Amino acid sequence: MFDTILVPLDGSQLADCVLPHVAAIASPFNAEVTLLRMLEKNQTAPSAQLFDLLNWQINKTRSTLYLEKIKLLFQEADIQTKALVLEGLVAEGIAEYSQQRGMKLIVLSSHGRSGLTQWGISSTTQKIILIAQTSLLIVRAHQYGTYADKLSTAPFYKRILVPLDGSQRAENVLPIVTQLAQFHKSQVHLVHVVQMPEMARQMPPAPEDIELANRVVERNREEAEQYLEQLKSRSYLKDLDVQTHLIASENATVALHQLAEQEQIDIVTFNAHGYSGNHQWPYGSMVNHFILYGRVPLLIVQDLPFKQGSIPPELPASKRIEY
Repeated sequence: MFDTILVPLDGSQLADCVLPHVAAIASPFNAEVTLLRMLEKNQTAPSAQLFDLLNWQINKTRSTLYLEKIKLLFQEADIQTKALVLEGLVAEGIAEYSQQRGMKLIVLSSHGRSGLTQWGISSTTQKIILIAQTSLLIVRAHQYGTYADKLSTAPFYKRILVPLDGSQRAENVLPIVTQLAQFHKSQVHLVHVVQMPEMARQMPPAPEDIELANRVVERNREEAEQYLEQLKSRSYLKDLDVQTHLIASENATVALHQLAEQEQIDIVTFNAHGYSGNHQWPYGSMVNHFILYGRVPLLIVQDLPFKQGSIPPELPASKRIEY
């Protein structure tokens, strides 16, 4: 599962909001954490190269000390940790390192040094999400302050939301949710949304159309009830506090957002694709919506195979300092 975790940091307090979540994820999986700081050199004229080199050395030293401090916090929490400073393009460098080292999970803050914006995620985070070929945990920076001087591995995710569409593909997330819930003593909320069928919009629906739509919804509801009961009876979920939700709605995405708020969910978990998922895109439409507009941390379990050659060829070989 998540035995290796990559944590890109940029030195900002917004990016540091991921640190408690890293501890909360690493502990249940006994994972090794890699802290990564990508430094991007400025393109300067020859006359300014000496000054630029001096700034580069200063930034490199600051970054090393910054990561070392965080590394010690994780080690004090009994989490195996290493730290790394690389030079290169930020998003591409992070994705390249993740793929080369076979990282199972990347933990990202929604925003970093560029500050909070009206958008759900920053441009750098969005680039990483699009090109990284691994599972992701996205933490909403606007909800968290600075981390404490000590990282706690105490129960952190009290309520976990697991939207399921009835497909085995969507259930790919359940083993990870189970391990998280066992460690954090979480209440697991399994939810299935029965979509209201679309009707012809050119004129008001006739009574027989309404009757047909209601019959379809009722049939799907019966199937969904059986499906959720079967899930609850599975051996690996029996010892957990599992709550099921069956919702009929014209808009499944809105219904899930509302449920997350209503139940005060601490983390939403998705498989990257459901029954209608297409291998052409890294995430399904529902997952994409939660990436952009979600208000709580989002864990995405990637199920697509690794594709060679997805990182732009112009990315230079990274220079590394590892300790």
